[in-house]
Amino acid sequence: MKNILVVGSAGQIGSELTLALRNIYGGDQVVAGVRKTKPSEKLLETGPCEVVDALDKEGLVSVVDKYKVDVIINMAAILSGTGEKNPMLAWDVNMNGLINILELARERKMKQVLVPSSIAVFGPTTPVDNTPQETILKPTTIYGVTKVAGELLGDYYVKKYGMDVRGLRYPGIISHETLPGGGTTDYAVAIYYEAIKNKKYTCFVNEKTRLPMMYMPDCLKATIDLMEADFDKLNYHCDYNVGAMDFTVAEMAESIKKHIPDFEISYEPDFRQDIADSWPNSVDDSAARKDWGWKPDYDLDAMTEDMLKAIGEKHKKGLI
Repeated sequence: MKNILVVGSAGQIGSELTLALRNIYGGDQVVAGVRKTKPSEKLLETGPCEVVDALDKEGLVSVVDKYKVDVIINMAAILSGTGEKNPMLAWDVNMNGLINILELARERKMKQVLVPSSIAVFGPTTPVDNTPQETILKPTTIYGVTKVAGELLGDYYVKKYGMDVRGLRYPGIISHETLPGGGTTDYAVAIYYEAIKNKKYTCFVNEKTRLPMMYMPDCLKATIDLMEADFDKLNYHCDYNVGAMDFTVAEMAESIKKHIPDFEISYEPDFRQDIADSWPNSVDDSAARKDWGWKPDYDLDAMTEDMLKAIGEKHKKGLI
């Protein structure tokens, strides 16, 4: 039996991952760790919630001991857009928070730590099409720098201490449940909300911007599949490429127009354009497919249909 603590449970991925894990392991076995953001009613109703700050090691210790936690998933991070506005905060949260968690897991001899990474580890000198599993990692953002360091640090704890530390490089994640929090790929969520509410959207990257993306159900599937994979079969540990689809903003707009023909989009690129331009168009995830059977379920049109349906229902109920 696993006793899991999800640090960052109020975030875009953490909120849905916590609920998915509770469905598998039981509500009492999965602790939602939140810092300031009030947890959703779903989180509060389905299992324990605790105030957890990755930078507060004593607080982490208290929660870990209280619930006999033996698996930690660290979803707490300052993302790319926000990180460029406050680089030192990004370094503090993303690196010192991670070290606190890894050290606590080492001291308590925990079963597993999962530390997500990101396509932000790549940079302008990385091959942009079908980016290899092993390639040049020279990011241009502080977020990317911390994610490269996090991958290497996790691998170090595997080799130095024999720990089970795992991670996967998330592409842009798209969801209709919890809004993203300051990432460069936030446009891929906002476009659907604005399509429903206003039938128009002004995008902060240009129409030709192509990035790897993933729908939240596939994100949860990838994360849990990696968690449950046989450690001995993993040829990598903290840096698996995972892909699902890739598309330009213009292609997203065309997918939406199949359902909302009068949808309009305009473009006003800002500082996030340079970040997006430094990231891949697509990734090679053959290692994840081979080592732990990764396979996505959604393409662009299937995701668009589901997103518009879910957001449309929220709009009718006055929830957005």
